[in-house]
Amino acid sequence: MNRYSWMGIASAIVAASLPLAAQQPAPPSPAFAPANLSESGARAMAAACTPCHGTNGRPVAGSTVPRLAGRAKEEIVDLMAQFRDGKRPATLMQQIAKGYSDAEVGAMADYFSKQAR
Repeated sequence: MNRYSWMGIASAIVAASLPLAAQQPAPPSPAFAPANLSESGARAMAAACTPCHGTNGRPVAGSTVPRLAGRAKEEIVDLMAQFRDGKRPATLMQQIAKGYSDAEVGAMADYFSKQAR
């Protein structure tokens, strides 16, 4: 066989496999682990707040960032909803708030409410 015959055979194989590939079902969406709403899970999620709000929700002295430690759970939940819904202006919090479910926000708010001021 010459070179052109092999190219024709290869083209025919590729063309024949295209309809089969198009009929394959799409792979399922990745399954993400459910949120860990336990006390240790809430503490782990709340650790993401540390760079701005300080360890356990207590920012460094003189910081303009609000304290989370010791605030009422309901207040934190309400503020996060306002950020998520774009009703409260901020530089980053709107995007951060959109990354958590209501249950996760509630778990973190509960964690911060129990921290000493």
